[in-house]
Amino acid sequence: MAATRPWQGVVVALPTPFRNDLSVDYDRLQEHVRWLGDAGCRGVTPCGPLGEYPALSEGERADAVRAAVEAAPPGCAVLPAVGGYGSRQARHWAEQARAAGAQAVLAPPPVGYPGGPAEVVAHYREVAAVGLPVVVCRDPAETTVDLTPDLLARVAETDGVVAVREDDVRRLHRIRDLCPHLDVLAGADDVLLELTVCGATGWLARCPNALPRLCLRLHRLCAARDLAAALPLYARLHPLLGWGARTEAVQAVKLAMGLAGRYGGPCRPPRGALPPELEERLCRDLRRAERADAGPVPAA
Repeated sequence: MAATRPWQGVVVALPTPFRNDLSVDYDRLQEHVRWLGDAGCRGVTPCGPLGEYPALSEGERADAVRAAVEAAPPGCAVLPAVGGYGSRQARHWAEQARAAGAQAVLAPPPVGYPGGPAEVVAHYREVAAVGLPVVVCRDPAETTVDLTPDLLARVAETDGVVAVREDDVRRLHRIRDLCPHLDVLAGADDVLLELTVCGATGWLARCPNALPRLCLRLHRLCAARDLAAALPLYARLHPLLGWGARTEAVQAVKLAMGLAGRYGGPCRPPRGALPPELEERLCRDLRRAERADAGPVPAA
């Protein structure tokens, strides 16, 4: 599966680990990629919003992609995010991903520019021309373009566009009508069950950075439509899953990793630490999730 459709299954958005001096810790990044792959995650995405890519230099961003590719174990694909202000920048990052050995790219619309439909389509044609499969990323919090299902249908006519990240179950049905050849990836942790039961074939996830086996179990139960088992687990994890959609998602994921015994580390400014009341709430949500009876992970 990872060799043919690496965007399916659980693909984890990676945070970028920084040392206390705020330099990038590539050793820890690679250790985390290996840990996620060994746990059963089908892919990882470096240099997305969770990876604080606007705070990375060009060299750091390229090195993070190369480090992830080098570390990914067999069966774990690397799908770097290629967000950029313009098509020229996005194509540059797609070319860099291809040169590093990535299997696909995650591409938002132009970042910071409210492009019209023709401009958005041209943007994706430029990215797809590099030759890697393109997962379209609808992320209204990151870009000013609303990739409506009708606009997506125009984008999806481009050869090489294979999937879309979506977090609205109502749009999923329209996308499946207009673009039946596209895979839909659940794009927010706290709507995983709804989107997967309705046909999403993958999950671009944040929570597995802290609790991968529990998240993998939940995803497989949802994909099997075993609601009797999935719903109680989903309810227990849901408060923690909701942190991925908050403004403080980066800080929350890194703190959750630390609470779970992983290295999350600091964020680069302008992001600071979570306020004490939010830290306390996140700690409660994580402990509640950890009390779930994970049991054996079902076979893929």
